[in-house]
Amino acid sequence: MSKDQRRKLFVLMINMFIAIGSFGIIIPILPAYLKSIGQGGTAAGLMIAIFAGAQLIMSPIAGKWADKYGRRIMIIAGLSGLALSMFVFYFSDSVGVLYVSRVIGGIGAALLVPAIFAYVADITTMEQRAKGNSFISASMSLGIVVGPGIGGFLADFGLKMPLLISAIVGVIAVIFSLFVLKESKPENSEIVENKSEPMVKEIVQSFKKPYFIPLVITLVMSFGLMAYESVLGLFVDNEFGASPQDIAWMVTATGIVSVIVQLAAVDWVVRRFGEKNVLKIFLGVAAFGFLLSIIISSYTFFFVITMIIFLSTSILRPVLTTLISKLAGQEQGFAMGMNNAYMSIGNVLGPLLAGLLYDIHIIYPFVLGLIVLVLTMIGAIMWKGTKKVII
Repeated sequence: MSKDQRRKLFVLMINMFIAIGSFGIIIPILPAYLKSIGQGGTAAGLMIAIFAGAQLIMSPIAGKWADKYGRRIMIIAGLSGLALSMFVFYFSDSVGVLYVSRVIGGIGAALLVPAIFAYVADITTMEQRAKGNSFISASMSLGIVVGPGIGGFLADFGLKMPLLISAIVGVIAVIFSLFVLKESKPENSEIVENKSEPMVKEIVQSFKKPYFIPLVITLVMSFGLMAYESVLGLFVDNEFGASPQDIAWMVTATGIVSVIVQLAAVDWVVRRFGEKNVLKIFLGVAAFGFLLSIIISSYTFFFVITMIIFLSTSILRPVLTTLISKLAGQEQGFAMGMNNAYMSIGNVLGPLLAGLLYDIHIIYPFVLGLIVLVLTMIGAIMWKGTKKVII
């Protein structure tokens, strides 16, 4: 990559890190904050579902806007929405207003994420695409790891301090992007004009796209990962008597592994095997991890298996984004919007079904994940794809 490409990619990584980190920063304070306003588990669950739901509904529209109006304005608007959601959260003592802040945040994320990945597609060649996307995914993983740690530290200065700092950092990111970030979409590029359609109809239309199978795999991966994460703490506590510190260390370690793999390994793996083969291999590895999760009988081995599952998804995420991007042609924004929408569907359904199944039997969420991953791997093997874009 050239120096200019690396500089632009660095700006995008900062923005993505701030976006993801700003959401993670509230995790340590959430139980105490909800308790302080007389709320509990139901409100916590609704916060996640509302955020993901708003992101799901808005993502296809935001993707089209990124194609029509440009990437830069969508990135700035998305960062502004996330900052505004944190300010609303900070000044709120009402659960109703809290939910409104999550809607605003979900819309902000929907505007931001597809535009960033479309921007990466604009500034990279086909051969560089996997590396660019893996760097953005690494910044997401780093935000997931660092955000809660920063939130826990700032909470010592006041329960709402993480919210205020997150909002202020968001505003700084907006100002930074206004001055530093330049538009990436070529002025003479074709704009794929599509009339605004309801979200459900947009998803139905995506069935006909050449990147439909990668979208489905994105949904399945998000579904499985969120289902796994949502019951992970409960499972290791119930089965192995793990302490909160044990659980925190497991989550942190998996995040660190994700960052390292996405920065150092994804580009080489894709160049060595090609996107389609990587999908088959690591869907198989993830499925094998779910299988072992069912039969493992010690915390140490379960820790190792969890690392393997997260390693697999760390490689799958940027590879899927790259494959969708390569198959999208001129509709990069719309394709990335649909990618975000399918991911959001998995993010909503995964925790809901995993929680219901966990209450029936603690092993059932892992069984469901195994079945879905195996079926998806079979589908990926049968999918012929588009050979000309596979490196």
